[in-house]
Amino acid sequence: MAFWLVVWQLAAQAISSRIILVGPAEVAARLVELAQAGEFWGAVGLSLARIAVGFMLAVVVGVALAAAAGRWRAVHTLAAPLVGAVKAAPVASFVILVLIWVPSRRLSIIISFLMAMPIVYTNVLEGIDQTDPALLEMADVFGVRGWRRVTTIYASEVAPYLRAGVSLAVGLSWKSGIAAEVIGLPDPSIGINLYNAKVYLDTPDLFAWTLAIVLLSVVIEAALRRALAWAQARWEARA
Repeated sequence: MAFWLVVWQLAAQAISSRIILVGPAEVAARLVELAQAGEFWGAVGLSLARIAVGFMLAVVVGVALAAAAGRWRAVHTLAAPLVGAVKAAPVASFVILVLIWVPSRRLSIIISFLMAMPIVYTNVLEGIDQTDPALLEMADVFGVRGWRRVTTIYASEVAPYLRAGVSLAVGLSWKSGIAAEVIGLPDPSIGINLYNAKVYLDTPDLFAWTLAIVLLSVVIEAALRRALAWAQARWEARA
């Protein structure tokens, strides 16, 4: 990390143009300055809230749809082309299309949902498909069915796949949600501040907001991984 910060600083000094590139020290100072204003935290809070809603909906829908697809083959067949289309289509296409249908303040909710849901669905479905057949046979022998079967067998077998899917989806959800804000421009939001920095050629602000996005992404992913690990440990202890 230190090496690349030095390279960054040397590149900024060599270019010697604040419009093109600013050094890490100036970016950090600008971020500290921004963080002292209430408008900064208002924009961060609203962006985070919108994207979190979309992400949580993606987890709920992804898990439920995967469970249904694992139980009924027809659901799996019907869901496959839709999930594949969402995974293959570029984010910008969805942003422009969805913006026709919904207000800009809801755009990041839908985009973060669309980007995260297929990942959660695919991982959970893979976990269901990879469940040890011997455990399922044993459950049949002892008459373990329904919700008890889910809690005693599927929960522990699918948990690692769910954790991997959620860890991967949260970063994509966060980045795509911010990208949607840059196009939809809900006010206040992180996206509109990035857009304004670009319009006014305010490179220090552009880098500072980008650094804020990266730092928030790291914190969110780390906190989520810890929360999931704690929840799985508690579940297994109770089981």
